Amino acid sequence: MEPNEALGIAAQVAVTLAGFAGVVVIFRPQALHQWSALDKFRLQLLLTNSVLPLTYSLLGMLLLTVHPPIASIWRWCSGVAFVIQILLIVFGRNPARTIASAQLHGANKVLFYGVAVLGTAAMALQAINFAKWNWFWPFFAFIFVHLIAAVVQFTRMVLLVPEKE
Repeated sequence: MEPNEALGIAAQVAVTLAGFAGVVVIFRPQALHQWSALDKFRLQLLLTNSVLPLTYSLLGMLLLTVHPPIASIWRWCSGVAFVIQILLIVFGRNPARTIASAQLHGANKVLFYGVAVLGTAAMALQAINFAKWNWFWPFFAFIFVHLIAAVVQFTRMVLLVPEKE
């Protein structure tokens, strides 16, 4: 599969997942401001993990249209993705401040830290790809990890009963 095809499919999946976030909000019994901190955090993760792959895919598709082709296209894509991710980590809100530690137990904790480990590995791939490789697959792996995280969040929000405050 060519990079432009893979990026196009990833962008379609990301838009679909972002749309599913709206479906989740509509079919919940309470208004959004009545949700628990954990449910709001899950929605934030779903939206973030949908918007970022869309943004990264569109960036890659934009750079693929440049003529003559940029020799280090995947290096730049990985560098931009890495910087954006670092900025989100540094300036994003800390869920530990708003979510009781009792709510982050069992499956919640395993999924949260499991996805965090995958995300960290994907970020390491971005740093290596920027510094040395200039390959497509590490950049696409980053998009893939975000999409998988969004699917996990969507599934959990649909299947689980809303958390109580």
